[in-house]
Parts: sequence; C-alpha cells; structure tokens
Amino acid sequence: MFDKTLLLKLARTEMPFGKYQGRVIIDLPEEYLLWFAKKEFPQGQLGELMQLALELKVNGLEGLIKPLKQH
Repeated sequence: MFDKTLLLKLARTEMPFGKYQGRVIIDLPEEYLLWFAKKEFPQGQLGELMQLALELKVNGLEGLIKPLKQH
C-alpha cells in the first residue's frame, strides 16, 4: 500500500531545477525520469518522489495521482 502523504507530495511537489523546473513531479516525462534512473536520482525526498513517479508511470498507475493534484 502507498503512503498517502507521499502520494500527495508526488502530486503537489514541483521540480526545483533543470529543464522541467516548476513542473509537478508526477507530470515529468517518463523519458526524463528514465534518464535520472540511469545516471542517479537526486538524494533525499526529491529522488524518492522521482523514483515513485517512474514506477507509477511504468506500471500505468499515474492516473491514481490526478485526483490528488491541486487545481
């Protein structure tokens, strides 16, 4: 089972740097997340959220996050 607070953070945390700065983590392109998976995810919670986003995307579960996003 997923931790609800982690899922909320995934739906509401913005990428703090790089090409997709300002975009919500769950909305990052899968290719971008795969690139980080090859190189190395950032340390700490940001990296954990990016890994989770990639897992959800690969398994077709990113739709679970959409209702949690702020409008």
